[in-house]
Amino acid sequence: MTFIELFSYLGSHSKYDIMDGNIEQTLALSLEGKHKNPVIGNIIAQMYKNSGIQQLDETITRAQAINTLGPIRLFYMKDDAPVEGFRLVEDIVYKIDGAFNDEAMRSKQ
Repeated sequence: MTFIELFSYLGSHSKYDIMDGNIEQTLALSLEGKHKNPVIGNIIAQMYKNSGIQQLDETITRAQAINTLGPIRLFYMKDDAPVEGFRLVEDIVYKIDGAFNDEAMRSKQ
């Protein structure tokens, strides 16, 4: 799955408003720290920067996507972290799994 495919899936399946414009605009705003939701912007930026990809159309694996969120997940697991941030990160992780599960099911047909 490409990063843009994963990002598109997250944007259309998350219960949170992930997009801030189109995909390219959302990524740019996230990388600049200007996304309308700072937590979502940070998640998007970290996923992109920490995955090692350079272009939106590059392939990202499930493991890459989940591993990029490790430090963010740990931050929101702290006792004094905002609960809403934890819920948001967990929703994104769940949706990442859903995206790759859907892709696997399509390839079996």
